[in-house]
Amino acid sequence: MPEPFVHLHLHSHYSLLDATIRLEELVKQVGQLGMEAVALTDHGNLFGAFEFVTTARKHGIHPVVGCELYVAPKSRFDRQGNPFGRHKPYHHLTVLVENETGWYNLMQLSTLSYLEGFYHRPRVDKELLAQYSQGLIALSGCLAGEVPQALLAGDRERAERVVAEFREIFGAQNYFLEVQDHGLPEEAVVREAIQELSRRTGVPLVVTNDCHFHRREDVDAHRVLIGIGQNKTLQQLASDYAYNDEFYVKSPQEMAELFRDIPEAVARTAEIAKRCRFSFADHKLLLPRYPKLPEETSAEQYLNQLARSGLAKRLAQPQPRRHSDKEYWQRLEYELKVIHDVGFEGYFLIVWDFVDFARTAGIPVGPGRGSAAGSLVSYALEITDIDPLQYDLLFERFLNPDRISMPDIDIDFCKRRREDVIQHVRQLYGEESVCQIATFNVLQARSVIRDVGRVMGMTFGETDRIARLVPETLGVTLEQALHDSPALAELAERDPRVGQLLAIGQRLEGLARHCGMHAAGVVIAPKPVREIVPLYRTSRDEIVTQFDKDVIEKLGLLKMDLLGLKTLTIMDDALKSIELSGEKVPDLRNLSLDDPRVFELFASGDTDGIFQFESSGMRQLLVTTKPNRFEDLAALNALYRPGPMSWINDYASRKAGRTPIVYIFPELEKILAETYGVIVYQEQVMRIAVELAGFTMAAADTLRKAMGKKIKELIDQQGEAFVAGAVAKGYDRAKVQALWEQIVPFAQYGFNKSHSVAYAFVAYQTAYLKVYYPLHFWAATLSSEVDDTDQLAFYVNSLKAKGIPILPPDVNSSRDTFTVEGNAIRVGLAAVKGLGETAAKAILAARQQHGRFTSVVGFLRALPERVANKRVLESLIRSGSLDSLYPHRGVLLDKLDWLLERANHQRQSLAAGQGFLFGLESEEGDGLPAPESVAPMPSQELLAGERETLGFYLSGHPLDRYQNVLQVLGIMPLSQLEKAWEEGEREVTVAGLVSGMAQHKTREKNGQGGRPMASFLLEDQTAAVRAVAFPDAFARLQSLLENGKALRVVGTLAKSSRDDKVELRVEDASPLEGIELRKARAVRLTIPLSRFESKERLEELMDALSECEGNLPVRLRLVGESFRAEVLPARVLGVDPEKLQKRLLALLGPGHVEYLYNG
Repeated sequence: MPEPFVHLHLHSHYSLLDATIRLEELVKQVGQLGMEAVALTDHGNLFGAFEFVTTARKHGIHPVVGCELYVAPKSRFDRQGNPFGRHKPYHHLTVLVENETGWYNLMQLSTLSYLEGFYHRPRVDKELLAQYSQGLIALSGCLAGEVPQALLAGDRERAERVVAEFREIFGAQNYFLEVQDHGLPEEAVVREAIQELSRRTGVPLVVTNDCHFHRREDVDAHRVLIGIGQNKTLQQLASDYAYNDEFYVKSPQEMAELFRDIPEAVARTAEIAKRCRFSFADHKLLLPRYPKLPEETSAEQYLNQLARSGLAKRLAQPQPRRHSDKEYWQRLEYELKVIHDVGFEGYFLIVWDFVDFARTAGIPVGPGRGSAAGSLVSYALEITDIDPLQYDLLFERFLNPDRISMPDIDIDFCKRRREDVIQHVRQLYGEESVCQIATFNVLQARSVIRDVGRVMGMTFGETDRIARLVPETLGVTLEQALHDSPALAELAERDPRVGQLLAIGQRLEGLARHCGMHAAGVVIAPKPVREIVPLYRTSRDEIVTQFDKDVIEKLGLLKMDLLGLKTLTIMDDALKSIELSGEKVPDLRNLSLDDPRVFELFASGDTDGIFQFESSGMRQLLVTTKPNRFEDLAALNALYRPGPMSWINDYASRKAGRTPIVYIFPELEKILAETYGVIVYQEQVMRIAVELAGFTMAAADTLRKAMGKKIKELIDQQGEAFVAGAVAKGYDRAKVQALWEQIVPFAQYGFNKSHSVAYAFVAYQTAYLKVYYPLHFWAATLSSEVDDTDQLAFYVNSLKAKGIPILPPDVNSSRDTFTVEGNAIRVGLAAVKGLGETAAKAILAARQQHGRFTSVVGFLRALPERVANKRVLESLIRSGSLDSLYPHRGVLLDKLDWLLERANHQRQSLAAGQGFLFGLESEEGDGLPAPESVAPMPSQELLAGERETLGFYLSGHPLDRYQNVLQVLGIMPLSQLEKAWEEGEREVTVAGLVSGMAQHKTREKNGQGGRPMASFLLEDQTAAVRAVAFPDAFARLQSLLENGKALRVVGTLAKSSRDDKVELRVEDASPLEGIELRKARAVRLTIPLSRFESKERLEELMDALSECEGNLPVRLRLVGESFRAEVLPARVLGVDPEKLQKRLLALLGPGHVEYLYNG
């Protein structure tokens, strides 16, 4: 019988990209191997601690919480050493939690290792260990521990000193010498030396296995994971893999055999595990106390007072309502009673406070999101702006009195000022009591294919083609993909490498890859957060909890989602622009939701810039369904998502009257009529359960939640209750069963109506602004996109195509943002790349102080010297920002250094009191040549400067000269590619300019070097698209693929793996230069007879035609004072247009040569 054994050194996948162990699988495995306990000791963090403890307890396994800490050689504040060199900046130390004090102390150690000691790794030092050692048991660590490192260096005296230090820190009963044996040569040296060290010092031994994967055969998947983390291929890892196949979860028998010479060290593992009794306390709410209650007023009294006065104010507003005032007051009192019964008054006051702060401070707040919009109390407190009775929204969907859990009120704020709200919360509850929350990115089906394929040495093209065979189902797994995609399964069967990729991918799928900050989650705690949960510093220097939002909620902490919504910022900016123009500012919070012009916009599909209705698929859906009431917008918002999308055609057909609406029971009509008999919302399922099956609303919410989990047993259980309840009410069993079978597929994907209505309202608000205040709406929208060059260029081109003038940036007229100027939109200085926020603000401040600038030197002189530099001036010139001061950009660029020097000299003279020498009061000019004496900058160079500094063209477009021939040839505008993809079109011919050209190499394959390929942006007047030329195409087209080159491109459409946008796979390309000549069927010359009255002039023209004889037919258009005629010249049948073009330009001048095309 082997000695009892427990693994005390083990890494889960929360040791990011270093281990493949999953916690659920782990606890099942150790149980099967006959072990009663297991430890978790991830690298430096406690990410998985809560999940580990709860999972282990669920399976009857005793959890031992721990961590493999990184210990700085000296102070944690030192920043010396290299993790890849001889002098590493840290050693390893294994620590285990014995009790609650130990857990608290380990939290402090892990937190401070990130906040104070991070250098390559999160590090503590011996000072911190001494401060927070109580309740912890320490093991000397793996080969990277300080004791093994001293022994490997042959320095036994240092090893003894280190042992003495750790015994002093942790106590003689709490420190053990760790012995490992994975067959590594260094371990054999340490094993012998550490046993001798134990004998000399009296410190007991304990054996561990450094577990990084479940079973021996998982080593291949682990090797690939290491490759993903280190960005290496298997070929590169062949000599650089620090592990072998012994780093798995071994059985007690294997460990006893491996350490049969020291059985007491094996048995000691179980003794240590028994000492470690920490477990997380049962769930209890850790709510902060609302600190601003009026004296001698309870939270209940204050909430009731606020809610009642708030509802009275709401009802005083003249609005059409479907319910009586009495029904509103009854609903309010019911909600207040439920809130009191579950003890959540403080929660509502906390939310009300920061929303009230935002509204008072002029920070835009969204109308609501999620189930909170179903609460009348939220509406009365102005937490939300959606009337729940008007839209049949359910309070129980938000707060179920039968299933008490923390309500979830998510709030949208203006993105620009969201941080002001968080700062208010910090000031109110204390900086240390407020913290943002971690989120874990995991390896998902498509991404794991690409990652594993890359490590295996496959090319991007190979892995991309495999990944595209995975169905686009939300949350799809590789196992599901192999079942649902015959093409993927067939490929895996046919190609052994693909089969291996997918097998490894399934072992790695779902593992944590990265820890970052949740987009919205904020914890508000009753005491410093680090006293309740450990903290982490992200790669972006953000401090967050080490637990994700789900664990935070399970621990009873208050989690708020304070989201930054760009659309609210856009609307706020538009309203400020309207106010600035002197127009009446609309009240967007109280719009009438039946405006015909707004619905005409939606029905036309012209929804660029409209919140959540902007995608090409949604625009098509709008054109098909022709929404004409607000409820249609809410329903489309709910239907246009992966699960329910298959019901859209049914919805549209019923709305149009093509499909009759039939109800199994007449009682369903009042519930489903607004969605034409289609179950769209979770609230509809709840109402059906109440109406037909006699459920309480709380029980109906339990049904809704069970169906959302998609667990068959739960659904079947609820189905039995539904059928039994309906039959008991006298309904026909067969019909009820048929109804249930209709409900199930809908309910699993049914959407939260509260959220749909709230976000449809935001969409309606933006559409209203676009219809009635288009210039202000677009100025605000363009301002919001200055960091997204592609989107900004798309909008600008779209507006120009609609006839809305876009004025260039101008140092005398522009503000920092895009602004309305007459019937046009002026580009803001913030859009000029290379200018920067500091320079833009300095220009506006100088204009405020000095008035309009009248010369370039005067402008530069007015700026601070640190701002008036070469980079800033060049950006201003190329973008056209100085055109109003001097119209020739080429001259300014040539004299750039001279202008800066002259302005600097004048600035210094002014500072010395010598401004009178220059007559600066009267402004003598720049000393630049007279504008009329200078030739304009070549169009191509001027446009290239605009594109470089603004991200779009303003003065024209390089493709404008080809527009006629491109239209005749049926070239597809790039803005139509998304629509073409949606309609199933794949082969397309487009034209555009190449930019952002980047060459890559495919991954090495079979020992051969990678082949060159390229990616670039192709841009026309309407949009830009990412294009990829794979090796074969690139080999043929390399000479053409240059930045700035105008090309006609034939290619195949595909969806990008990076952002799910349509991209172009290039198959062929040809230059647009000369396309007129290559594609023309004839050339037509317009001859003004007034200039060719003499015989000599006509002969000169005919000689030119004769000398340039070729194959392109010629047409002559003769234009007299009162007639126009078209003739064929008798002597010349055809010309060579390339030769002719230069001759004719001199003879006829521009605009008199026109190429004719078929079609």
